[in-house]
Amino acid sequence: MDAFDAYKSIAAPAQGLFKDNGSRFIAFAYPVETEDQVKELVQALRKEYHDARHHCYAYRLGYKGDVWRASDDGEPSGSAGRPILGQIDSLGLSDVLVVVVRYFGGIKLGIPGLIRAYKTSTSDALSSARIVEKIAAQNFGISFDYLSMNAVMKVLKDMDLPQSHQLFGERCSIQVRVRLTAVEDFKKKMKDCAELVEL
Repeated sequence: MDAFDAYKSIAAPAQGLFKDNGSRFIAFAYPVETEDQVKELVQALRKEYHDARHHCYAYRLGYKGDVWRASDDGEPSGSAGRPILGQIDSLGLSDVLVVVVRYFGGIKLGIPGLIRAYKTSTSDALSSARIVEKIAAQNFGISFDYLSMNAVMKVLKDMDLPQSHQLFGERCSIQVRVRLTAVEDFKKKMKDCAELVEL
């Protein structure tokens, strides 16, 4: 059974395309972790494809997938963002942004046509992406005095935790990333030898 802290995302950006009656729908899928990244990517695509009629998008973030948004960017309500999000959800993905850039071909497609176009272009992009498993984790700052170094390092080694930002002096500090299912165990083991700060 999957651990509750494991979830699926995509490994790298991917692209998809759908054409209908002269309209082109170019879908861009990106792995993202923050809403700031989403804003930057959407703005970059608006700039690069400034002559396109619409830049519709949807994203879902976090291991629970509880941060999300769907934007129709001027298309009829529910005809673009929702179908894009639907494709992300049908694959059970999170930490994913899909932006579909639409070039209008002169013939209106109607709402069912739009839904199909946004859904199909998104599906095309996501089906060419490599799906990966991600582990949700919590970052901690550990601070301890030099005498506790061996005890702290033993816990980090035993739990095989990735470390960064190490400073060693009279007071030492290290940042570590702990998967969610191991957080309680980690806190217990560190209780007597270090101070913890959730980052």
